[in-house]
Amino acid sequence: MGTQHHHFSQPNSHFLTKKLIAWALYALIPLGLLHYYLFPLSRTQTPQPPEITISSQVPHQTGNLPRCDYSNGEWIQDSSGPRYNGTSCKTIKDGQNCMAHGRPDTDYLYWRWRPKQCELPPFDPVSFLSQTRNKHLAFVGDSMARNQLESLLCLLATSSIPELVYHDEENKFRRWVFKDYNATVSVFWSPFLVQGKEKKAELGLNHNMLYLDSPDERWASELDQIDIVVFSIGHWFLHPAVYYEKDVALGCHHCPELNHTEIGFFDVFRKAIETTLKEVSRRDDSKFAAVVTFSPAHFEGEWDKAGACPKKEPYREGEKEMEYMDKEMRKMEVEEVAAAAKNAKGVRIEALDVTKLALLRADGHPGPYMYPNPFAGGVKDRVQNDCVHWCLPGPIDTWNEILLEMIKRWKNEQRSN
Repeated sequence: MGTQHHHFSQPNSHFLTKKLIAWALYALIPLGLLHYYLFPLSRTQTPQPPEITISSQVPHQTGNLPRCDYSNGEWIQDSSGPRYNGTSCKTIKDGQNCMAHGRPDTDYLYWRWRPKQCELPPFDPVSFLSQTRNKHLAFVGDSMARNQLESLLCLLATSSIPELVYHDEENKFRRWVFKDYNATVSVFWSPFLVQGKEKKAELGLNHNMLYLDSPDERWASELDQIDIVVFSIGHWFLHPAVYYEKDVALGCHHCPELNHTEIGFFDVFRKAIETTLKEVSRRDDSKFAAVVTFSPAHFEGEWDKAGACPKKEPYREGEKEMEYMDKEMRKMEVEEVAAAAKNAKGVRIEALDVTKLALLRADGHPGPYMYPNPFAGGVKDRVQNDCVHWCLPGPIDTWNEILLEMIKRWKNEQRSN
């Protein structure tokens, strides 16, 4: 597209700092591995994230249901354990089925998130299906969106079996129906939310191409038929990419072989969220939209060593410091949700703020059990690990417990108005 470049407005010192941070992060994170796992604009820097709040709206009371900050709490032991069986649920992606793949420890299954301000009820599949009766719920994003979708399907299947009614050849776009409730659940593969071309080395394309001013039509074209939409992205923005706006190259992230200015990915990530929420908020019909905040990875040392994410229990409060990148990604999502909520017409927009919950659960990843029985032939010196996604069942089931409470509050508001 030529070499004309436009820069997002920001102070030079801060811009240089972000460039250096982005380069450092790129050097530390094996992009090839992330591509394997995940293929399925920041303003002024601040050292601390904003006060954590699950919603973009301020009132403490909505209708008859009190508002709760679900993101502020702790993981506590819970003897009741998971609500479904990882060896019997048929909708789990193979790489997250830790039980079936022989993970020997089970302590990670016996923890529950306890908010400090209120109670978070255990997931109730009948309640969820009743709340979504005659509605279409869609998860849109990358493999973290798929991870949460598959958790929800397993939770709901304990009450009603979903029927797969559509899938594409690569299973990136799928749709299920719960016939007893006329409830539809879909997943849309859209790792940037905006229009993009994914890198394909075999075709000579070694970087992604993102068009930041255009939402991805694969989900946007169906938004009018969706009642509840859950967006979840983040990790794909770490990959090399060239960014465009109005078909003009803005710059790139980690593209030394190209004649583009390095601008990192923070501002680009913010712009992608902004474009997405503008597309949602311009609708004047009643919808509910949730943005799931960034979920940190937990690699320790080398990614292909047996102990890449070795934790066997959650971190305690104050034991694990949130990394700068994780803070910034979460901060931008929360800020963009708050801005969009102010301008939304009939759409309710909230942040499903799980960054702190996820940060503390380094024990909940598949690790080497992304493959079946990885140590059946003895301990190996090198083994691939997944320290990004979540075992099913596992911590991500809590994301859906919170989602249920958010939907209940939204539905209660509709009845009150």
